Amino acid sequence: MAIVLIVDDEPNIIEVLKMSIMDVGVDVLVAGCGRDALNILRKQEVDVVISDIRMPDFSGVELLCEARKIGFNAAFIMITAFATPETAIEALQHGACDYITKPFRMDDMRGALMRALEKKRISDAAAPSADPVNLEAQQGQKLFQALHGSLVVGRSPKMMEVYRTIGAVAMGDSTVLITGESGTGKELVARAIHAASKRRDMPFISINCGAFPETLLESELFGYLKGAFTGATANKKGLFEATDGGSIFLDEIGEMTPAMQVKLLRVLQERRLRPLGGTGEISVDVRVIAATNRDLQADIKDGAFREDLYYRIAVINIHMPALRERTEDIGIMAEFFLHNYVEKSGKNITGISQEAMRRLESYGWPGNIRQLENVIERAVALETENEIHPERLPDSIGHPEKYDDLSGKKLFTLPPDEPFDLEAFLGSVESSLIEQALRQSGGNQTLAAQRLSLTKGSLRHRMHTLGIKS
Repeated sequence: MAIVLIVDDEPNIIEVLKMSIMDVGVDVLVAGCGRDALNILRKQEVDVVISDIRMPDFSGVELLCEARKIGFNAAFIMITAFATPETAIEALQHGACDYITKPFRMDDMRGALMRALEKKRISDAAAPSADPVNLEAQQGQKLFQALHGSLVVGRSPKMMEVYRTIGAVAMGDSTVLITGESGTGKELVARAIHAASKRRDMPFISINCGAFPETLLESELFGYLKGAFTGATANKKGLFEATDGGSIFLDEIGEMTPAMQVKLLRVLQERRLRPLGGTGEISVDVRVIAATNRDLQADIKDGAFREDLYYRIAVINIHMPALRERTEDIGIMAEFFLHNYVEKSGKNITGISQEAMRRLESYGWPGNIRQLENVIERAVALETENEIHPERLPDSIGHPEKYDDLSGKKLFTLPPDEPFDLEAFLGSVESSLIEQALRQSGGNQTLAAQRLSLTKGSLRHRMHTLGIKS
């Protein structure tokens, strides 16, 4: 029977952990500190260690390192109530096989234990000469270094899963599709993947596919030869060729026209491209990371996106959760942005008041991380005291009683005992806002799209769907 060692300085946590795994069919040992755990490991074979990271004598990561020094090869699961990217990746860096944040569900802990037991079984069956520093640890180290240079922050379970996925896929060459709402940090994840990869010393180039008309996007991506069109006075490399050996980030890939999708698919399939006006082909070695805020599966059904291209770009899929889905990250991100903007402004602002933080955490953040950053930047600019007060927040955040706590939008109530056509209602609201934006921008679709935080292509798609005349 497998043996599991639980290490935590809080007896009640040990009892909860024992309850979580008691039906898995394992023998359980317990230790109240890192040193006691190390003494047990010196005398007893253990298959899995479940350890808190923060303990009075030394941390769970230090326990893991000491266990490795004495040749102990148990699988480690780390738990903590103070999760950060740094602690998560430090644990992975040193060879932990999983990382769980408090409070956790019993099913999550049982699942983690079953994975750890399976990993230990495979490890024991491997050749004794196998390198104990496995690939996941190396990937974790690269990810740790990459995240230090990015703004990917958060301690929620959903963000921990994002970190783990980045670490698992960064060293490969598989195409990655990052999905999520606008403002959730998709490009930051793309940059972290590149920075943690073997291509990190080569170029990382980003392009918004919705910002260019089809012919211009083609020339930007694939380049052109002199004389290919009026104004082409010299040869120009496309972004794929300029990125050779590195990573290219195709943001808003869902805005590509069907004709452009065909051309991209060919490049992904053959790893060769033909510049505009050229007859010869050029080989390219580029990792493609794409992103979209659209539902590409729905677009495939509507005929707006090619299914074969989808499966080419979605080899690995990373979903960035909306900020309202990870409210535990709002405080840490607000403090992160506060530190940045206080440093830039030179003001003596030391924190965010309790009431202001309560309101930040109760708001729905339809604009996600980008909106939160703008709110904090504005608050720092306006604040004259040594902490951010509620009065420095926008009206929708400063007076949450007017708004729904989840969405940040005004509350609506269903009519009593009457059917309500939700789709028609939402369509009328969207039509009204788009028509209003078009009127305010004098019919200029580019300006209207900017006003609504949409790409021009997305705006045109919505107008067509809603029957709004251009």
